[in-house]
This record gives sequence, C-alpha cells and structure tokens, in this order.
Amino acid sequence: MPLNFVIVKKLWQKIRSTKWFQIVSNKFLLTTVGFIVWMFFLDVNSYLIHHELDQEIDELEESIKYYNSEIKRDQKQLHELNSDPEKLEKFAREQYWMKKPGEEIFLIEE
Repeated sequence: MPLNFVIVKKLWQKIRSTKWFQIVSNKFLLTTVGFIVWMFFLDVNSYLIHHELDQEIDELEESIKYYNSEIKRDQKQLHELNSDPEKLEKFAREQYWMKKPGEEIFLIEE
C-alpha cells in the first residue's frame, strides 16, 4: 500500500472516533435536518412562501379597512346631499363649477 493511503486511513479512523463526528453522522439527526431544510426552503408549502402570503394578506386587509372607511364617508356625504338641497347646491357649485343663469364664476388658484 502507498504511504499516502495509510496516512489518510489513519486520519479517517481518528476523525470517526471523535464524539462530534458520531453525533453529526447520526442518521436520525441527518434525516431531521434534511426534513427541516426541505420544509423551510424547498417545499411548495415552505415557510418562506407562507410568510410572503401572510404579508400579502395583511396588505389586503389594510386596503379593505381603507375602502370600508371611504364607503362610510361617501355614504354619509350622499345622505347629507339627498337630505338637504342647500348642501347639494353647494356641492355642485364647488365640485362641478355649476352656476345659476346670469352668474359668473371666478376660479382663484393659489
């Protein structure tokens, strides 16, 4: 046998006899670590994908809250416009620049 092969063989036996090598080479530990890596990073239902989907759900819930508040504000304004003709006239004049016959409108931009 060549000398290098003997040296490598003795080195390998020395490494295999250490406590850390025995712990790391345990088949149950290797299987568990492989499963964890698979579930966190490689699987279709991985943690990373779930995290992204949770963030998207949070953003959508925020937009739902915003639009619900806008709907309530618009419903309140619509009720006020339907119940009071003076407010309806004021709204039409301010938003759509409507005028009565014979009036002039001056727009002042700041």
